[in-house]
Amino acid sequence: MFSRLPMFQRKGEAAYRPGLEAMEELDGYLKHPHCSFRSIHVGGTNGKGSTSHMIASVLQTAGHRVGLYTSPHLLSFRERIKIDGRMIPREEVSSFISEHKSFFEQKQFSFFEMTVGMAFSYFRKEEVDFAVIEVGMGGRLDATNIIRPILSVITNIGLDHSQFLGTTRPQIAKEKAGIIKENTPLVIGEEDPEIKSLFEKNATQKNAPIFYAKEVLDHHFSTDLKGFYQKENMKTAVLALKNSRIKGLTEAVIQKGLSSVIGNTKIMGRWQKISEKPQVILDVGHNEEGLKMISEQLKSTPYNQLHLVMGFVKGRKIKPLLSCFSNISKFYLSAPQLERALSVEEIKEQLKNTNKEILFFDTVETAFKSAMRATLEGDLILVCGSTFVVAEVLALKNSNKENF
Repeated sequence: MFSRLPMFQRKGEAAYRPGLEAMEELDGYLKHPHCSFRSIHVGGTNGKGSTSHMIASVLQTAGHRVGLYTSPHLLSFRERIKIDGRMIPREEVSSFISEHKSFFEQKQFSFFEMTVGMAFSYFRKEEVDFAVIEVGMGGRLDATNIIRPILSVITNIGLDHSQFLGTTRPQIAKEKAGIIKENTPLVIGEEDPEIKSLFEKNATQKNAPIFYAKEVLDHHFSTDLKGFYQKENMKTAVLALKNSRIKGLTEAVIQKGLSSVIGNTKIMGRWQKISEKPQVILDVGHNEEGLKMISEQLKSTPYNQLHLVMGFVKGRKIKPLLSCFSNISKFYLSAPQLERALSVEEIKEQLKNTNKEILFFDTVETAFKSAMRATLEGDLILVCGSTFVVAEVLALKNSNKENF
């Protein structure tokens, strides 16, 4: 059934269907499962996945039964739908599809719409206390935007998915602001003068109290998620939790939850070290803002030579992404195995006349293995540029094809 439905993760633009009409129809057919639990809605360009996991971890620590809906997945579709860090069971997925298959086929729902319906139905069935819901793309027209959350969160605004959301930051911010709800507190992770007035206008119109993460005195909070960029995500998560009106979220509970994000939620791909010798780090950073933050992290990471294994999806401008890293870095570029991948030929075309040391490979696996062979003691391999490149290297590690 999944293979016959359009999936943005795999196909890209051909699978993108903006608008809430179909999702509202599906929600009505499923008898509005999202009304059975309290939810927190998390959008933004970068960091919304990490922020969602942090919030979920703290709520778990406080003793609540917590649903977590995120996308895309790395190794298994079931990663998208979790309760207290445990993926939705295979039999729940198959039974949901079997029960509603004819309706899905008749209405031709998108993969994402169907998955959102599955998540909400599973959370209702399992009687979660709270669900942390990550926006898929944008906000205003995203399928998750049927919910009526107790809190809305927007981490930051960057130029990503511009073919769908707009080519300027204010245009993209307008789409993200679509998750602001009537009389519902709004937490903004990044106070940006260029778009602050837009958010405040939307919040005022909807009588939504607005809070900025700069207000958080976070010197006494820490998290087990590594990466400098997690400090900003942590501040956003802390402010969200403190304004959620949920009882029992003391600073001690918040700190304990922030210190146990990996164990509680099983998050992967965020400055994730999978090997010491050679040192191999994976990060799902994929746009210019994200890669610049990774580059800052590298300045405090000891290594001799940096080997970057990267691939990209269509729509990416590659030169600005590579320019985030030092000219003495070695690049191993390929294309992940999906339809919306940017082909090696397209990458080569974009990188004409570059002065960087670049090798091209037919597959991510061969690119990664080449980097492994080239490393000397003290070198660092960083895998980034696309969630799907990270996913392939994780799969390679788990298959024991590579000697880590």
